[in-house]
Amino acid sequence: MRNLLKTILLTGLFVGTTDILLAFVSSYASSGNFPEKMLNRIAGAAIGLERSLEIGTPAAFLGLFFHYFIAMSWTAFFFVIFPKLNFLRFNKYLVGMLYAVFINLVMTYVILPMTTLPGGNPFILPRAFVGWVLLGVVLGIPIVYNTYKYYGVPDDEPDAAKY
Repeated sequence: MRNLLKTILLTGLFVGTTDILLAFVSSYASSGNFPEKMLNRIAGAAIGLERSLEIGTPAAFLGLFFHYFIAMSWTAFFFVIFPKLNFLRFNKYLVGMLYAVFINLVMTYVILPMTTLPGGNPFILPRAFVGWVLLGVVLGIPIVYNTYKYYGVPDDEPDAAKY
């Protein structure tokens, strides 16, 4: 059990870090400005955007906590469901990409509408596809890869029926 928690923690820290770095780089690439209030906006989901921006640095730390909490939660969720669903043992790269799409869709259409943040429809197919690929690389594949490694799934095993 201790190794499982350690693996989940390290994987969650890794994907949380790569995901926030991707968010910063993507925001900078699209706007040309450093997104200095990004973590405040994350906290704004819970305490309100205006209040979060007024509070400043403490709210940014709250946003950082929420970001890593969410990354850890999605990591732990996959580690828990993996032994129960044999179809997840098909191909770690494909499963990782699809898991990232699943996370993105749940966050966009289930979680975010329950927050105080303003909504919108970010489902513009070319843009969504690029986002899904990037999320798959920095979030989905590392989670699935480490899950396969933890549970001892062989790299050369394409047949899910054997499990």
